[in-house]
Amino acid sequence: MRTRMLALTSAACGSALLGAAALPASASGSAQEPEADAGVVTAAELLAEVRACSRISKGRYRTDSGRAKATVPVCGTRDAVFWKADMDIDCDGRKTRDCNRKTDPYFLPETAFQSSRGEPLDSAALPHVVVPGPGKVWDYRKSGLTGGSVVAVVYRDRVRYGVIGDTGPTDIIGEASYAMAKALGIDPDPSTGGAESGVTYIAFKNSRISPIESRARAQSRGAVLAGEFVGLS
Repeated sequence: MRTRMLALTSAACGSALLGAAALPASASGSAQEPEADAGVVTAAELLAEVRACSRISKGRYRTDSGRAKATVPVCGTRDAVFWKADMDIDCDGRKTRDCNRKTDPYFLPETAFQSSRGEPLDSAALPHVVVPGPGKVWDYRKSGLTGGSVVAVVYRDRVRYGVIGDTGPTDIIGEASYAMAKALGIDPDPSTGGAESGVTYIAFKNSRISPIESRARAQSRGAVLAGEFVGLS
């Protein structure tokens, strides 16, 4: 896999998401191992709903700072916003054994959104997604999204639920936390891991959960929203 190249351009932004969890939530969001596939909505069912793109972004995003061509639009439906991109690994936030300056040369000890204790999120434990910071291409806030909004991430035949946990550069898209990558079976190494393509991010409008670090709430709410999205409920 290629090395993450967001580097210094994300200094003011950071990144993170909250994924599926069969384990109980904790104040720090500490749960380590990938969960078994949960819920009744399959990857195929979700992907069928996002085959066509009604673009809501004014332009397109690059997937890495080193890529000159912007190829990824942000698309919208009545209930959700989605994009199809790669996955760079974000380790910003709380310093842990897996996420620190030794494991990630671009590590930042902060995230755009904080836990209920007012602390940076734990990217190693909390599956979450990074959205581009508000800019001329797209402003996530105008799409009914914020920190804690529930997100479904699809990779191959896996679906994992999480939250929006951080923001990144205004011209780059396609990033999620160490924990989200691990839950999806993607190499979570912040320097050499990630996925070069094939990742679909579906963020549900007006779906904010609290506390943001509750994996159990993201999972249960995500399963309900995904079911509604594909017409199962």
